[in-house]
Amino acid sequence: MFKLKENGTNVSTEIIAGVTTFFTMAYIIIVNPTVLSQSGMEWGAVFLATIISAAIGTLVMGLFANVPYALAPGMGLNAFFVYTVCFTLKFTWQQALSMVFICGVINILITVTRVRKQIVRAIPKSLQHAISGGIGVFIAFIGFVDAGFINFAAGVPAMSMPKTPSLILFVVGLLLIVILMLMKVKGAILWGIIATTIIGIFAGVTKTTDTVSLADALKVLPTTFGVIFTKEGLPSLFQNAASLPLALVTIFAFSLSDTFDTIGTFIGTGRRSGIFSEEDERALEQSTGFKSKMDKALFADAIATSIGAIIGTSNTTTYIESAAGISEGGRTGLASVVTAALMILSAFLASWVSAIPMAATAPALVIVGIMMMSSFSDVKWTELEEAIPAFFAGIFMAFSYNISYGIATSFIFYCIIKVAKKETKDVHPILWVSAALFALNFILQALI
Repeated sequence: MFKLKENGTNVSTEIIAGVTTFFTMAYIIIVNPTVLSQSGMEWGAVFLATIISAAIGTLVMGLFANVPYALAPGMGLNAFFVYTVCFTLKFTWQQALSMVFICGVINILITVTRVRKQIVRAIPKSLQHAISGGIGVFIAFIGFVDAGFINFAAGVPAMSMPKTPSLILFVVGLLLIVILMLMKVKGAILWGIIATTIIGIFAGVTKTTDTVSLADALKVLPTTFGVIFTKEGLPSLFQNAASLPLALVTIFAFSLSDTFDTIGTFIGTGRRSGIFSEEDERALEQSTGFKSKMDKALFADAIATSIGAIIGTSNTTTYIESAAGISEGGRTGLASVVTAALMILSAFLASWVSAIPMAATAPALVIVGIMMMSSFSDVKWTELEEAIPAFFAGIFMAFSYNISYGIATSFIFYCIIKVAKKETKDVHPILWVSAALFALNFILQALI
């Protein structure tokens, strides 16, 4: 079913990859309801919605697309949901969920019409290499920030000295994974996470936390499940003509960010690993239906957002932490099925999942990031016209802490450079449109 031999993998490798991906992204099970509950949503309802949407999206990705990617409500997008849409723009959380649902429908439409795939094909090779390396920088940066090794206490990024037990644990975990990787131990990242977590428990750095019981969560799930179809949801979003333009702008921002976060993740992790074969994509360019892995993966990602909104959570998207499982050798959907199974199991073991500290998963992200940066070697940094957009795709992405912003600025500068050099004929029409939409998005957000 998963064509393991054809993809150069085996059952044990896929299981290790799936478990590794789960461990690196398990934090979302607790963090997402904590973030979204600030908007007035029930913590227990969002807790279950997070697990259900992640499990369904990841299963579709594994069984339909047969690629090792996991999905869950995205960090950053959930913060945008609460702090911008609900707090700043004064929309209710029911209306915000409705916007997420519409965003998902839009993504489904542009995927079915093959627009998203054409966007991927339109990105120049130099930018694809830069995005791939940039995802590595971004992942490593996330690891350092999550661990607290880089702090912003003085308003600027600075390194924290490993004085606290948590930071010491992070350093121990980082050294442990480095040593295991150099010794070529199979499952080095996974064993490093497990060993660091165990050390953290015995050292008192981490512990299980109290969460709502599964029974209590099930009782409050109806407060979010299907709420977008009630009068507080979609109908209320469009009944006020005065707020309609603002709603459309917000949906536009949701869609752009969601679309390019996913494209960046697929390009960054799928090309060099061989999960998405460029030759296969080119051969199937003119085909109809969903016949290539990229087609199917984009479709799986698209439907996950709408499913998540119906259940009761912000944008469900392909997780960049999937790179950890891919680094362990995950190449097929079996890894995703394993991750999804653990997601479902976590509904019964949430307090234990919460014991996995950031200090244990952050080192894994740093190592994976280092491994992905090899793509930078394919960028001609000595040629300024290639280096400038590559910088924004590869470095500014981490500076802005946002994949889509890195891609956006690289597109804009790429077009500007081509205009300045009178080489506009070399720019794909989709790239012109994408750059224009990104520029418009920045302008509209500045005016909000």
